[in-house]
Amino acid sequence: MHWTSINYITFVRNKLMPLISIVIPLYNKERFIKETLKSVFSQSIQDYEVIIVDDGSTDNSASIINDINDHRISIFSNSNNGVSHARNFGISKSNSDLIALIDGDDLWETNHLENLYKLYTSFPGCGLYATAYYKKYFNGRKIKPKYNGVSANHFGIINDYFSASIYDSIAWSSAVLVPKKTFTKIGMFDEEMRSGQDTDLWVRIALKESIAFSSSASSNKIILAPKYHLSYSVNRIDRLKLFDKFKAVVQPTNSFKKYMDLNRFSVAIERKVANDYSNYRRLKKEINPLNLNFKQRLILNSPSEIIVILKGLQNILLRYNIYLSPFK
Repeated sequence: MHWTSINYITFVRNKLMPLISIVIPLYNKERFIKETLKSVFSQSIQDYEVIIVDDGSTDNSASIINDINDHRISIFSNSNNGVSHARNFGISKSNSDLIALIDGDDLWETNHLENLYKLYTSFPGCGLYATAYYKKYFNGRKIKPKYNGVSANHFGIINDYFSASIYDSIAWSSAVLVPKKTFTKIGMFDEEMRSGQDTDLWVRIALKESIAFSSSASSNKIILAPKYHLSYSVNRIDRLKLFDKFKAVVQPTNSFKKYMDLNRFSVAIERKVANDYSNYRRLKKEINPLNLNFKQRLILNSPSEIIVILKGLQNILLRYNIYLSPFK
């Protein structure tokens, strides 16, 4: 066999540099991490490394992953510094120029990495690559999110990320591929935000870079626990930082303003339920009412007790595979 320089470079890359680095932040996911990793190992593309960052788990997550024998896995343990720190740490340890993310309780279809990589090779200059994803509530049927103005067979650049994301977000943390150069240009996950850090990064990327999207759903957002209740975490107040960070955006488009107002709506009703009426009133004042639909305006002005009842009713209906949302 006669080795050309291209053959040699390809050989070295395959030996030293995986095609994709998969970063998994892990915190107390003992019930799910085995299935998550099973979905990773079942990918049609097998040229990857898996970087797991255990963020101070207090359950059996660490022992479960340590029992898995696969040479592609690297495991790091840190104190509990939050998901942004865990992701950033994992990215810093990666050996590929392409970063795929998945949380320790989500699942991929077998073609997910292939789906993302086809996007990347077809549109190599983008700052972010994303696929459609399913939402699965309480072990019910899979529900595909709704994207505004995006066709069912879309495969290419999204013309307006903010307009496309007014119902469900084009980018979701377990369904994206990010070139490492994007982190160099845009920055990493904001470690000072304990909630809303994903949205913050997608917004920063979308303001400056092109985003490619495939409407073919190949990832699954698994929602089983009541953690998705409005009042779940004290950290959710950090989502307020999102709006302060982007107030200085020069000449925001109408779609950007609407996108941010819909995020304000979500945080405002959370603040009302948490009896944080000061921030509720501030956010409500900043929202252009024309950017909300009738259901959203009604909910925004409802008593907190009614909002809690409506959220509980939504969860009950989801268990019967009926999906109602104020965004649709």
